This record gives sequence, C-alpha cells and structure tokens, in this order.
Amino acid sequence: MEALQFSSSEPLTMGVELELQILNNRDFNLTRGAPDLLALIEKKPHPGDIKPEITESMVELSTSIHRNHATLLEELIGIRDTLRDAAERLNLRVAGGGTHPFQQWSDQRIFPKPRFHHLHELYGYLAKQFTVFGQHIHIGCPDGDAAMYLVHGMSRYIPHFIVLAASSPFYQGADTLFDSSRLNVVNAFPLSGYMPLVETWADFNAYFDNMKGFGIVESMKDFYWDIRPKPEYGTIEIRVCDTPLTVERAALLAAYAQTLARYLLRERPVKPCVDLYRVYGYNRFLACRFGLEGNIIDAATREHRLLKVDILETLGRIAPHALELRTSSALGQLRDLTAEGRTDSAWLRKVYAASGSLSDMVRAQSELWMAGAYGLHGRTVAA
Repeated sequence: MEALQFSSSEPLTMGVELELQILNNRDFNLTRGAPDLLALIEKKPHPGDIKPEITESMVELSTSIHRNHATLLEELIGIRDTLRDAAERLNLRVAGGGTHPFQQWSDQRIFPKPRFHHLHELYGYLAKQFTVFGQHIHIGCPDGDAAMYLVHGMSRYIPHFIVLAASSPFYQGADTLFDSSRLNVVNAFPLSGYMPLVETWADFNAYFDNMKGFGIVESMKDFYWDIRPKPEYGTIEIRVCDTPLTVERAALLAAYAQTLARYLLRERPVKPCVDLYRVYGYNRFLACRFGLEGNIIDAATREHRLLKVDILETLGRIAPHALELRTSSALGQLRDLTAEGRTDSAWLRKVYAASGSLSDMVRAQSELWMAGAYGLHGRTVAA
C-alpha cells in the first residue's frame, strides 16, 4: 500500500477546533438549528471556519494556524462574535460545555452529509449519542518521528487536559459525579483510547497498512484516539478536552499544549514504554471522575500524585519554554485557575446549586460563552 506521507509544517504552531451546542431560546434544550445558522453565516466573510457536525444541534469552529496565544485568542473571539451575532438573528443560543445536561439522544437528527450517514449506519444509536462537545488542539511537528514521540510524551499529561477542560458534570438529567462525563460516551467507540506503542513513522505506516488491510479503517479519521497524528496537516491532535465554557479558556489550553510540546521535544523527559500505558486508562478515569482532586500514577516513578499538584509543578517546570513562546502570561492565568480550583465543572455545579434548574444553568453557560470571559456578574472565566 502507498505510505502515508507526513506533511511538512512549522513546529509548535497551533490551531483549535471547538464543537458547540445550538440551543433554543425557551428552555435552552438542544435544537436543530445548525442548517439555518450555517446558511446565514455563509453569506458574509468571517474569520476561521464554521461547519456542521454529526447532528443538527451542533457546529464546529476551527481556527487558522497560529504561532502565539495572543493571535489565536483574537481569532477565536472573532469567530465567537460571528456565531453569536448570527444566532441572535435567528433567535438561537450558542454554548460551550462538553455535554448538554438534559437533552435526549434519541431526539437528535443526523446532519445530511454522506460521512455522517455512514457513521450512523455503522455505529447505530452511538452516532446520536455522540452529540457531545469537545476541543481539539493541533500542534505542528517537524516530521513523523517527532509526531510519534510527541503523541507518547503527551500521553503522560492527558489527565491534565481532561481536568483543565472538564465541563460535563451533568448528563441525561443527572449529576454524573464525574467532572468529565463526555469521555464515557467516546469510550464506547471501538477505536477510542490510545495509539499503540509504535515509535517511528515507518512503524506507524506498517500498523496503518495492517488496519486498512483488515478493512477496519480507511483514513486517520476512523481513529478516535485521545491523541492522534494528523499527517495531512503535519500535526498531532489532542482530542481529550471537553469544550470549555469560554473561548478564553480554550486559548489557554492551546497555549499549555504548545508549551508542553516544546518541553517534550527539546528535553525528551518521557520514555515511551509499556508502563506508560499500563497506568493510562486508570489515570484517565481518575481525571474524569475527580478532576483536580484526583490522583494519578507517575509511570516513571510509580508515585501517586494529586493532579492539582502535578499540574502546578509541570507549569513551573516548563516556565523557561513559556518565555521562549511568549505564553508566560497565559500559563500564569492557568496556574491561578488551577491553584484556586476554578474549573468549568465546578462553575456549572455552583450555578445549578444556586438555581436548582438545569435549564437555568444552561442559560447561564450560554450567556457566559456568548459574552466572553467577563460574562456573568463581572466574574472572570470559569468563575
């Protein structure tokens, strides 16, 4: 078979994709507003790209390629404003968050695109249950071998991204007791989880050829891994994050990924090995379930560490790389949010406790997303 070619890209550039909720303006349930919303947006130029997702109650936005946090944030704000203005004209609302707390999967309708219908035919009801919302972060890599190392190196830090982005504590009308329940939906797909322990691009090509020969996959899109290489873009793609409640937090997560990638590629502190993946699933579960207060196991030392402490120590360790990338201010914000326990999941639970209404909570998270970092009552992002 013809080998997958890893495209050339500028190392450590970044881009972001966000899957967003389309809501009605009455009880703030999901509504099939994507077709009308996309048709209106297409009528005039706008930053970034806004396109359909698997069901008609969601859209996906994506940015262009960026070298630094400031320009990425500027573009995300511009795309958010475009979506907000179009939604308001149609009497719709838009929200972040990894799940909608009370929608019923059976009410969702597949968006009319051939790939989405194929996924529905293949996965049945799981395709409609996939009405969950994530942030994907792309980081540029110099070549395929570097991408392989970065996928494995980032696997050590996947719990960080889970807890820093977690925004799906409610699902199907209940508090799940998880900070991120969204990943439990993703887990149902057969090609979810983590990439096999292949360390060179040549070895990955051999693995891909085998999977394609079995008839299991046709392209990289068929892998639902938490982190996967994207050879056509020359990037790795981190897919484990819930969609945050604001674009400001989404940009902070991208800055963290960019800085962590520089640290990993320059210092090579993580050794790809079987032990890394022996603890992977357990660490992933603890991050989803307990958030910042969860423990993880460091595969290299076998030490059990509080996630909040591990994140804060990592932010200190990568500070020299933040200076080089001009992400120090962004990572400082992330450090303060972490130290104070200000996560989106905590914010959602706080709003629900005050109102006692999931509908009112979704209205508040929509107001927060559409207004930006200083949304409700002058509170900052993820208050």
